[in-house]
Amino acid sequence: MLNQKPKNQDLNWPMTLPRYMEIPTFMRTPLIKDPTEFDIAMIGIPYDGAVTNRPGARHGPREIRNSSSMMRAIHHVTRVNPYELCRIGDAGDVPFTRVYNVEETHHDITRFFAQFYQAGILPLSAGGDHSVTLPILRALAEDAPIGMVHIDAHTDTWDELMGCKFSHGAPFRRAVEENLLDPKRTVQIGIRGAQNTSEGWDYSIDSGMRVIFMEEFTKLGVDAVVAETRRFVGNGPTYISFDIDSLDPVYAPGTGTPEIGGLTTIEAQALLRGLRRLNLIGADVVEVSPPFDPSGNTALVGATIMYEILCLLAETVAARS
Repeated sequence: MLNQKPKNQDLNWPMTLPRYMEIPTFMRTPLIKDPTEFDIAMIGIPYDGAVTNRPGARHGPREIRNSSSMMRAIHHVTRVNPYELCRIGDAGDVPFTRVYNVEETHHDITRFFAQFYQAGILPLSAGGDHSVTLPILRALAEDAPIGMVHIDAHTDTWDELMGCKFSHGAPFRRAVEENLLDPKRTVQIGIRGAQNTSEGWDYSIDSGMRVIFMEEFTKLGVDAVVAETRRFVGNGPTYISFDIDSLDPVYAPGTGTPEIGGLTTIEAQALLRGLRRLNLIGADVVEVSPPFDPSGNTALVGATIMYEILCLLAETVAARS
C-alpha cells in the first residue's frame, strides 16, 4: 500500500487546532470515507451486551474519543510520530442491526472489520466489552490462527455463563475452539483476582497459553515480562488486546470488573513500548465504562493506551512499506 504523509504542517490539520474544536474523532484524525486511502483505522465498538456485571462500556468509544483530543503527535520516549509514518483515520463506529442479540451483534462486527482486513488496513479498536475481540479475530484470522498479547485481570477463557457461550468472559476460549487463536503463541499478562472456579485459569494453561499472574509480573519486572512475551509470540502475526481492568482501579476505576492489585499506568506503558516491531495485525482497548468514573480519568487512560498502541502499529506499517 502506498505510504504518503498527511499534511502535518498544514495549520488546518486538526492536530494543530485547539483541542476543543472540530468533531472529536480518535486522536483528531480525519474520518475515513475510502478505506483504501488509509493504513490504520481506529474504530469504535459501542457494545456491552455481553457483560457479566457492571455495564457502561457501550459509552467507552465516545468518551475515549473525547479524551483522545488530549493526545499529541510525537512520542516523548521513542520519538515516533505515527502520523508521519502512515495514514491514520477514524472509521466511526460499527453499525449494529440487532444489538439485543449477542451473536448477531458479533456478526455485525466481523462484517465491518472484514472490509479493513481485505484492504490491508490495520484496525485499532475501542470497545465495548471484551466479547468484541472474538468477532474481530474472526475477521483477521481468516487464513490461519494468530498469536496474541492479552493484557487483562482475567483470562476470559471460561465456557458457558447462564446459557451463553459468548459473554465477555469467554472470547478466547471460543477463539481457540474456532482455530482463530494459537494458544501456544498467546501470552496473558496481569491475571489476578479470586474466582468461584478455576475453569478459566485451567483452560488457558492446559491449552498452552503463557499465563503471567500479577504476582509473577511483580516478581519478574517489566523487562523480563517483555522478554518472555516476545519469546513466546515470536515473529508470527500477533494481535494486542488490552483490557482496561488490567490496571489497578486506582488508575482506572471506570470498568465492569475491577480487581485491585493491578498494573500501574507506567508499567502498562513500559510493557507496550517493549512490544515494538512485533508482527502486529491489529489491537483493541476494551472495557472502559465511563459511568463508573465521573472524573473521566479512565477514558483518558484508555485514550493514552490507544496512542501507545497506535505508535506500535504505525511502526509495523512503516516496516512493511
